[in-house]
Amino acid sequence: MAMEITQILLNAQSIDAASRKHAEESLKQFQDQNFPSFLLSLSRELANDEKPVDSRKLAGLILKNTLDAKEQHRKNELAQRWLSLDASVKAQVKACLLQTLSSPVPDARSTASQVIAKIAGIELPQKQWPELIGILLSNIHQLQPHVKQSTLETLGYLCEEVSPEVADQDQVNKILTAVVQGMNASEGNNDVRLAATRALYNALGFAQANFSNDMERDYIMRVVCEATLSPEVKIRQAAFECLVAISTTYYEKLASYMQDIFNITAKAVREDEEPVALQAIEFWSSICDEEIDILDEYGSDFTADSDIHCFYFIKQALPALVPMLLETLLKQEEDQDQDEGAWNIAMAGGTCLGLVARTVGDDIVPLVMPFIEENITKPDWRQREAATYAFGSILEGPSPEKLTPIVNVALNFMLTALMKDPNDHVKDTTAWTLGRIFEFMHGSTVETPVITRENCHQILTVLLQSMKDVPNVAEKACGALYFLVQGYEDSGSASPLSPFFHDIIQALLSVTHRDDAGESRLRTAAYESLNEVVRCSTEETAPTVMQLVPVIMMELHQTLEAQKLSMDEREKQNELQGLLCGCLQVIIQKLGSAESSKYSFMQYADQLMELFLRVFACRNATVHEEAMLAIGALAYAAGQNFVKYMQGFYPYLEMGLQNFEEYQVCAITVGVVGDICRALEEKILPFCDGIMTHLLKDLSSNLLHRVQQSYQHMQQQLMMRCSNTPISLGMAFLKPTLGYSKVSRTLQRPSC
Repeated sequence: MAMEITQILLNAQSIDAASRKHAEESLKQFQDQNFPSFLLSLSRELANDEKPVDSRKLAGLILKNTLDAKEQHRKNELAQRWLSLDASVKAQVKACLLQTLSSPVPDARSTASQVIAKIAGIELPQKQWPELIGILLSNIHQLQPHVKQSTLETLGYLCEEVSPEVADQDQVNKILTAVVQGMNASEGNNDVRLAATRALYNALGFAQANFSNDMERDYIMRVVCEATLSPEVKIRQAAFECLVAISTTYYEKLASYMQDIFNITAKAVREDEEPVALQAIEFWSSICDEEIDILDEYGSDFTADSDIHCFYFIKQALPALVPMLLETLLKQEEDQDQDEGAWNIAMAGGTCLGLVARTVGDDIVPLVMPFIEENITKPDWRQREAATYAFGSILEGPSPEKLTPIVNVALNFMLTALMKDPNDHVKDTTAWTLGRIFEFMHGSTVETPVITRENCHQILTVLLQSMKDVPNVAEKACGALYFLVQGYEDSGSASPLSPFFHDIIQALLSVTHRDDAGESRLRTAAYESLNEVVRCSTEETAPTVMQLVPVIMMELHQTLEAQKLSMDEREKQNELQGLLCGCLQVIIQKLGSAESSKYSFMQYADQLMELFLRVFACRNATVHEEAMLAIGALAYAAGQNFVKYMQGFYPYLEMGLQNFEEYQVCAITVGVVGDICRALEEKILPFCDGIMTHLLKDLSSNLLHRVQQSYQHMQQQLMMRCSNTPISLGMAFLKPTLGYSKVSRTLQRPSC
């Protein structure tokens, strides 16, 4: 097999499915039958410069996969398997990998760097391979640039894999010296300089002692700042990424460098290419994050012996920082509304502006208002959109007292713009800004709300009309409606929305049926808003919510009847099923918890349960989560009457508790067991043995380490149930699943 490894590796990448499958089976057989020989063959393939690049790359990738995995339990198993190998085998593999760092083939060198780092991550904590760092540092003195480059790349990966506690300070100092020297402007090879800059990013966690030394910190900061001015764009970008990491890791050490950093970042934001400018903006966003966290935790109550100080960098930079960020808002892209993953300078600048507003509060308002007033009515759509975005961005942070007079003036203007502005970009951001107004300036906690009974009708009319607009605008209108409705959650039976409740429901259902509802998250946003409308409904509007039950049930039934779907259609169907189950969960919670509607609603319980059981046959994790949550809500509403469904439901409950691969499904199933325990009380007894058996298996499974505490809590609860010991809701170890659904409730930020 070892003699044929090259051809097998090439066949494993063949476009012919049969050849590919046969090669994969051969590799698996080789690995299972003689693992040491398998590793030696792969490492020799990777190290051999006479072999094809494709076979070498795959050999390295397979090697890496024999050492590491995403799941922690599997990662531990692979590490133990490596450690248990014969020392001579490990030595030969490592020798091949170190040899590959000198290969003229970049892909082979890069792959070897990653594999070396994986082995280091396993062996160095065990005090094995102590000579590795010395070998790598000796490579730095090689004359060949490609060897220096691959070695620096290896050091970077090594720092990513290994905890700082593993290396002693002398080794750390030597690594940092090599890395920073590689970054220096005197280094003539850009590949070396880029590898060194990326390595520093990963090595910063090792540099605590060095950053505490003024001279060493000054040198590192000087080299990083110089690298931001490199002629090579990738080096500039990597250098700014280092600055971002430094801002979060060593915030308290930055005071003496902030003026220089501002000058560097301002130049990059205004003049450099987008990848570099984005990182320059990210530096200031990271500083905001640090100061927001400090101020949230400590307020302004700092003493001389406080562990953490807020240096108010944002407040000091405000007069220059805000104009720079406002300029970025004018750098929109024409097609950004259509790309859900779009991220550009305008978006980054607006996001940073919002963080600045949260950091400094009222102080930002007078700096931004002139920009808004100057641009909000300009004929160029970019200026109108930028002004609207600026306004929406600063609505979280400043006090309601500061914002209320401004918002009162702006509200009518925004509603008019949403209806009449000729540009979709402007309408998109206007709808988002209205959502921000409703989120932060409206609700029972706001002393002077900007939404009144007098303007509520006008606002609803505009939002419902805008939900017929192009998908991205309609989606933001749904989001605005979500926050408008949420603000009336505590209004009781006196909600101003009650007269319009039926129209709101119908408008949202119409959105979900649009042919283009799959674009811009529109269908999801409509269901999220519909859920919030139901959740905030009153006793007066309960009959309308009741009428919604058969409608949603019918739609779910129709998705279950669909036959012979393509892969894409199946994916869309699963998404819709998840949304419908989430909607039914909210309806069940609302109608099932009120005595006035509970009896009428429970007439649908049999049909609902039948639908949910059919949903489980779809075998989709997201849909299973939503259906399971809905069943938990139904159990809570039905109480002991839920026992009649247990015989049919129990196999799916078992399936969920055994779903080790999709641990979220398993965790949610555990939560539903809690709901059922509270609902059935002593009637859970016939099912306790089976449930306890599965919970014990879950507790012993390494696959479920992230949720084991939930299982322990659930075991205790079941033991109390099964021993007929009363338990009150206040003693429940798990929160009821009521009020929670995996379907995101977070409304997205605007298109630009």
